Amino acid sequence: MSELPPRTTVKRWLVTTNHKDVGILYLATAIFFLLFGGVLALLFRTHMWESGGIGLLENQEFNQAVTNHGLLMVFWYLSPFAFGFANYLVPLQIGAKDLSFPRLNAMSYWFYLFSGILLALAFFQGRAFAGGWYMYAPLNVPMYNTAMAATSGGNLTILALVLFVMSTTIATVNFLTTIHYERAEGLGLWNMPLFTWSILLTVWMMLFAFAALLAALLLLVSDRILLTQYYATDQGSSLLWAHLFWFFGHPEVYIVFFPALGVLFETFQTFCGRRLVGRKWVIIAMVLVGVQSFLVWMHHMFLTTINLPIKTLFMATTIGISLPFDLMVFSLIYTMVKGRVRFTTPFLFNLGALVLFILGGITGVFLGAVVLDYEFRGTYWVVAHFHYVMVAGSTALVGAIYYWWPKITGRMYDETLGKLHFAVYFIGFNLLYFPMFMAWETPRRVFDFSSELTLYHQLATVGAFVLGASYLIMFYALGKSLVSGPEAPDNPWAYSRTAEWATTSPPPLENWPDRPSYASGHLEFVDDATPAADGGAATHERVGQTDPLEADHEDHASIWPFGIGIGMFVTFLGLSGVTPWVATFAAERGAEFPDAGSTDLVHPVLLAVGVGVLGYTLFEYGREEFDAPELAIAERWPFENVGGTKLGVWFFLASDVIVFGAVIGAYIFMRLHTGWNEFETVPPSELVGLGNTYVLLSSSFTVILALVMAERENKRGLLASMGATLLLGFAFLGIKGWEWSYEFSHGIYWFTDLNYSIYFVTTGLHAFHVILGLLIAGFMIYRTATADAYLTDSRPVEYFGLYWHFVDIVWVFLFPLFYLM
Repeated sequence: MSELPPRTTVKRWLVTTNHKDVGILYLATAIFFLLFGGVLALLFRTHMWESGGIGLLENQEFNQAVTNHGLLMVFWYLSPFAFGFANYLVPLQIGAKDLSFPRLNAMSYWFYLFSGILLALAFFQGRAFAGGWYMYAPLNVPMYNTAMAATSGGNLTILALVLFVMSTTIATVNFLTTIHYERAEGLGLWNMPLFTWSILLTVWMMLFAFAALLAALLLLVSDRILLTQYYATDQGSSLLWAHLFWFFGHPEVYIVFFPALGVLFETFQTFCGRRLVGRKWVIIAMVLVGVQSFLVWMHHMFLTTINLPIKTLFMATTIGISLPFDLMVFSLIYTMVKGRVRFTTPFLFNLGALVLFILGGITGVFLGAVVLDYEFRGTYWVVAHFHYVMVAGSTALVGAIYYWWPKITGRMYDETLGKLHFAVYFIGFNLLYFPMFMAWETPRRVFDFSSELTLYHQLATVGAFVLGASYLIMFYALGKSLVSGPEAPDNPWAYSRTAEWATTSPPPLENWPDRPSYASGHLEFVDDATPAADGGAATHERVGQTDPLEADHEDHASIWPFGIGIGMFVTFLGLSGVTPWVATFAAERGAEFPDAGSTDLVHPVLLAVGVGVLGYTLFEYGREEFDAPELAIAERWPFENVGGTKLGVWFFLASDVIVFGAVIGAYIFMRLHTGWNEFETVPPSELVGLGNTYVLLSSSFTVILALVMAERENKRGLLASMGATLLLGFAFLGIKGWEWSYEFSHGIYWFTDLNYSIYFVTTGLHAFHVILGLLIAGFMIYRTATADAYLTDSRPVEYFGLYWHFVDIVWVFLFPLFYLM
């Protein structure tokens, strides 16, 4: 499938891979989740009209509403809404035809959508997760909280987060590859639009931060479904979760806010009529914040047992990270002072966002001081500060709707309605959140507060409804624009500076009639089809097929990303109800766990069906011929000679390094906490691990041999080498299977004790990577045997080799940790 149906058909939106369509899907879906989370907020704010609640919600219903409001807004609304704009605009701003991996882009969206549906279904599967969006241990596992027994609903919430993080990882790799590999000729990094700069730094942070979250969630899924004991013991579980979560959680604040910063920079330049003051210093400041964001996570842990010198160090880094933001704020202020401001709707929202962010930032400095944090932590001061930062970002993104609405729809909006929307929004925002500073003594996520604070909570509840009403004005304004708004010119804004305004409104399918170029120092369009000088311009999602430069068309449609999303959805839905089966198995072997409910056949059947659908759709995805749009000549420093697909593999492996690093780090942390020499090792013999090490290292050699055979176009040699790799991989798994069966025969299981949980989960995660590699190797053997694939283009063999060598290197670390120490 390659041709796109009309936009008026449902089929178009199921099969599209075009970045603009995917961007619109992201925007529409994020707004739906905004409404979902907003309704939950109105429910619990109404319940808090009086101290002790008005009886609208039961205790656990209140906890579910608060928890899932936080999850929806932080994960399913803020970042995806920003990346809806990023999907639509980044390729336009850098002069690309699409993202580097269009089908992966579509898959990322479907994973996002289905993860949100899983979260919603959790309410109908016994009970959704109710332990706060931070999910602190040990309250995130059923052993310590009977109110959160391992119902399929609680599990489904965590699995929804796992699928969301998978979506995010795919998108991250895609954007990193695109921005580094698909910039128009002459567009250096320094000269990129500031919105694209903000997205680039955001995805760099996401690459590492979300990998840490994925590791934490995988361990939590293991605890909840397989009944391991990472977060269920008194041996450092709470600290382990806090370290893993906040290593993600603090960069997440900047991940959410950076795209909004990019919008601020673009709109301030446009509506102040001048270039941003100190532009290069602003970029440097953003880079510094991106790096420093990973060095401040422990300021969320001041109330833990971490010693005072460490807390003092992190207090200093917290104060330090505020300094680059000061530079950015002053840059925006000076841009206004030196410019001629036009108070349009987009500018009003972004000016409002700046004011709100300044207040949020100042109140956040209080929390960076150890002494004050002892007083404010866990109170409504944190709630108010958090929303003044995060929802300030959302305010800028609302301005982005109005700013890019003419480009996306080809219609202008009613300026009067837009300004009315801003007025109601700004009043509602401050009426909702500012009283929370005054009611700061209220414990967060609790509806029982001192009666002296009732007025502040009532004001906040009124503000919540006013803020909600402002969105009704926005929907009316935008709906009116779609139906009867005047046609928008290609560029409705004087002084706009970015390339998306140089094409039609809305843009054509492939963005540009000719190739964009900045070689002359300004944007122009070149009518040529010159192939890339370094020969590296591979069609990223069609490796193994004919040379992309010989292709006579470019594809924009594929049903398989949607199919893979369906497969993942059904698989995770089935997996959520497996806990009772594991608990029954454990109980028969003497383990004691809280009641996990009765076993049923529905969830195992769903799991089997999901795996089947997933296997079929992935197979067809691999077989599909797909020509991705690409610039033949592009600015690719510093990756000129790498190749787009290889660059994407590198970024994926960098993320996987963090996943394994976090899991191995959890092992080291828990062992040190327990006492290194008191931690019993599990494997039966060092010789078994040594033998498996030799087997896996030998398989790396056969992969190298396979690449040599492919480069020589030796089909028999390629099949033999890949076949040998397959056999050695099965040998590794066979030895590992014998090792595990030996442990089982001696009464040692993954749920027996903490050290056994760590051994089985860590080596099991590695074995899962081996299995994935063998499935890929098997598919490549099939393609070679049936279609002579990889003989004229050996690069896919090289990319597989990079993954396989990574898996081998991970084992080189696991072997001494588990077998020798």
